[in-house]
Amino acid sequence: MSSRLGYLLKHAQLRLTELTGPALAPYRIDGRELAVLAVFDVAEPISQQEAATRLGIDRTTMVAMVDTLEGKGLVTRRPDPADRRRNLVELTVKGRETHRDGGLAVERAEREFLAEVADEDARLFRDVLSRLVRAAR
Repeated sequence: MSSRLGYLLKHAQLRLTELTGPALAPYRIDGRELAVLAVFDVAEPISQQEAATRLGIDRTTMVAMVDTLEGKGLVTRRPDPADRRRNLVELTVKGRETHRDGGLAVERAEREFLAEVADEDARLFRDVLSRLVRAAR
């Protein structure tokens, strides 16, 4: 059983979450919220729908995530002047700082997670996972 890919991926994810959760705790966000902040950390505001598409999540989930981030003062939302049915979302100053600092905290947690393997193996691990994710799209 312990050699099964599903088992290994699940337990690797659990271990990584054990490290990233506490790393993000000071910023009052979780990994999903950090990913949403990353999508909105662009020069021009983008719509909630575009962000949902980029992250591969449904529209309803994105609305809930933006509601939460807006409640934390990390994003603002306003109607698109070109199409008032769409909402444009952008990071606040606090949101940009949280994205930057939270991202650095996650990078440290990931380094800790991969500390037991050589740098070359860590790069290969990321590369293989990236290829698998791209192939699934």
